[in-house]
Amino acid sequence: MSPAQAAAKSAMLKQCDAALDTLGAQHAHRYSVWVPGRIEVLGKHTDYAGGRSLLATVERGFAVRVAMRSDARIRAVDVSGTHSCETALDIHATCPTGHWSNYVATVARRLARNFPSARRGVDLAFASDLPIAAGMSSSSALMIAVFVALAKSNDLRSSEEFRRAIFSREELASYLGAVENGESFRSLEGDAGVGTFGGSQDHTAIMCGKAGSIVQYSFGPIRREAAYELPATHVFVVAACGVLAEKTAGARDGYNRAALMVRHLLASWNVRTGRTDATLADAVRSSANAPEELRRTAQASPTPDYSAEALGHRLEQFLLESFELIPQAAAILARGALTELGPVVDRSQRASELWLGNQIPETITLARMARELGATAASAFGAGFGGSVWALIPLSGATDFEAAWAKEYRATFPEAGARAAFFVSPPGPGAHQW
Repeated sequence: MSPAQAAAKSAMLKQCDAALDTLGAQHAHRYSVWVPGRIEVLGKHTDYAGGRSLLATVERGFAVRVAMRSDARIRAVDVSGTHSCETALDIHATCPTGHWSNYVATVARRLARNFPSARRGVDLAFASDLPIAAGMSSSSALMIAVFVALAKSNDLRSSEEFRRAIFSREELASYLGAVENGESFRSLEGDAGVGTFGGSQDHTAIMCGKAGSIVQYSFGPIRREAAYELPATHVFVVAACGVLAEKTAGARDGYNRAALMVRHLLASWNVRTGRTDATLADAVRSSANAPEELRRTAQASPTPDYSAEALGHRLEQFLLESFELIPQAAAILARGALTELGPVVDRSQRASELWLGNQIPETITLARMARELGATAASAFGAGFGGSVWALIPLSGATDFEAAWAKEYRATFPEAGARAAFFVSPPGPGAHQW
């Protein structure tokens, strides 16, 4: 990390230690966990369709201190306030739905089901400097932090169940995505997730991010395709718009709708063609005329919930993002020609607004403002229906740009602007434990 952010995380970890002391954590052996948030540079709603994404992690996230326990209890405390929760490493673990503690219980319940020998709980305290429900994967980051803590306390990597199903860091990210959405992963049986039908893009970025680089992954299964070093001349400036995009709240239905349309398109395609493609991307790659056949499938497969027009728009956004724009952006990043990136990202943003339908006036305006203020490129990212926008800025002007962007946005949207957060970050390191 950059020196200032490394110092900030050190202070956060000290706060966590103090919170564990207050909690009465008994075990003398403690360890630390860092789990960052992520930027989806490109790859809007592509992962669960088997597409590809360009990803980076930020130098903001969850700093966690963990103390092992001798029983199955799990106690978690947020050092920023009085919020805490208690559950157990048990297949019946529960916490209130709609509260962050539900993420803790979801991980505890799934681990107890998949790893019967894991029965050692933890006390954990966390501090976060990541804006919550802002499209930077704060919920996934919290779940990963809990998993890493429990995996360490139970030495999961040495268990037969773990070694039989998970062979790499990428596959671990895929499993963590399955924990969140409730699906099974190979021999590891599924359980109730948190109610979203997403993929594993967030988890892949968080687990496999590389400091100083933008990484490229494809999904279904996860495959690392490339890593592009971001020139030190540029950094990201991130704006959390102040409109919450909580996957456990109202935005969940909109988020799930985009995923369910992909499921419907794929099922309709397989029925029409007699194929058994596992993902929409597999269908696209099946033949040279597959995109046209998919367009005909969309027109022929409306339902009371999804019009032919809506299905067609969902398909076009996926085809454009995954098969045209990301390869173009990847070639630009490989050449280090950042000045060429803007028009490609602008097309992604417009497609998200027009076809994906997950943008709101605040995120649309933030992206436009960023470009007008001189950003090399800018786009909204994440599930949508709120959230954040990234802007790529020359390092020398990042501080002035951040101030101007925040001032103009807050003047345009005073209510959301009062809750908005802006920060500068190079691509940071992925999750780790020590």
